[in-house]
Amino acid sequence: MAIVPKRKTSKQRKRLRRSHHALDIQNLVKCSNCSQKIQQHRTCMFCGFYKNKKVEGFQARNDR
Repeated sequence: MAIVPKRKTSKQRKRLRRSHHALDIQNLVKCSNCSQKIQQHRTCMFCGFYKNKKVEGFQARNDR
């Protein structure tokens, strides 16, 4: 026999539960080399730099 809720979940309770499901806005920062907007702690997709250093073996979007 399946488990069945004893009472109907109200709209308020349902919405309160889902209030934490919203997506956060990504924090974008400027690349120190090319000044493009990139995600934090990621290699720049436009120039291939991370923390003012060129990443070895990385092909930037402009090079492809």
